[in-house]
Amino acid sequence: MTLQTQHADCEPAPAWSEGFAFACFCLLVANLALLVGAALEKDWIIDASGQFIHTDFTNLYAAGRLVRDGVPAAAYDWTLHHAAETALLGRDSSQDFGWKYPPTFLIIVGLLAFLPYAMAFVVWIAATLPLYLVTIRAIVGDKIGWLVAGAFPCLTPNVIVGQNGFLTASLIGGALVLLQRGPVLAGLCLGLLTYKPQFILLFPVVLLAGGYWRAIIAAALTVAALTVTTIGLFGVSAWIEFFHSLPLTYQVMLSKGHTEWYKVQSLFALVRMLGGGATCAWFLQFALTGLIAALLFAMWRNTRISFELKASALAAAVPLATPYGYLYDLTVLAVSAAFLLRCALTAGFIPGEVPGLTIIMGLLLIMPFLSMPVGLLIAGILAVLIVRRSLLHKPRLGFSSVQLVRE
Repeated sequence: MTLQTQHADCEPAPAWSEGFAFACFCLLVANLALLVGAALEKDWIIDASGQFIHTDFTNLYAAGRLVRDGVPAAAYDWTLHHAAETALLGRDSSQDFGWKYPPTFLIIVGLLAFLPYAMAFVVWIAATLPLYLVTIRAIVGDKIGWLVAGAFPCLTPNVIVGQNGFLTASLIGGALVLLQRGPVLAGLCLGLLTYKPQFILLFPVVLLAGGYWRAIIAAALTVAALTVTTIGLFGVSAWIEFFHSLPLTYQVMLSKGHTEWYKVQSLFALVRMLGGGATCAWFLQFALTGLIAALLFAMWRNTRISFELKASALAAAVPLATPYGYLYDLTVLAVSAAFLLRCALTAGFIPGEVPGLTIIMGLLLIMPFLSMPVGLLIAGILAVLIVRRSLLHKPRLGFSSVQLVRE
């Protein structure tokens, strides 16, 4: 396989590293083994006694049931939401995830709730997993993209608990891959991404820096359309209750320390885990977010840096800029790695890049067994790889000018 571009000053890159491909294959096998093991051990959807397992998808489906029953605003009353989970499971549970999403996400979970629970779970994964796989393949621009997407270790946590990491990564990756050639569609993806508003923080910064006005307008119109739609479907009360629930969400998740901090992949959580107070943690988190925003603004203004590296840096920074993100949210780092890999396929791997990407994959694989926010380290390694490559000052390629040709 060779690469050809429409730029005369770009040399064809060599084939992707066989060692990297082998590492991805091993990780893919590990992912599949974990999924098969979970199914055989009755640790997925239904346990050995035939009861539903209480997972994150239970939280989604319970909110959907409240929508189906005509009381969508009740999802933001954590007592009523927990009662809906209890009714679904047929037993009480000490876990109470609470409903933290804006009313826009109620549209999706409300539709899922018209299906039986197990079928809804499978449909949710069957819809979001292929979307994620296709997105990563489109970013990489080569058949190895399928392997990279399947090898990324965050795949397993999302499938087993039914979380939304695939959807989040697909919207972020889709927005970035479409930004140059389809800014309106990119804006649509960003508007939909507001179902998880903490991950949209950095996009206004880079869109303004790059002058992507059509994407900005499209995103704003999408948000407006979603807001009007949810008000039409659920009434204003759902939005009122959502905003009323925010102090409780903050108190439970980020203030009183009920959270197991090592599970939260942020600087805020690391400071709290090490015994720091909330004020100190917030100060350091805001400082990091501000620094990242400034660096990204400068990077996206620099025309000498390729779009792929800018996109990789943004995707790596997204989970760092928010104080609240879990293991399944780190699926967005697959987007960052995919853009970095596209650069390598275009210009060749640089020394240390394959080991660095392999280490990232390995850390994500063992992350569920470590009681520490490894996501910070992983994002840091990605940042180092991105900076090293950006210092090479490679020609600016972009998705509209690169063609992959298989021979």
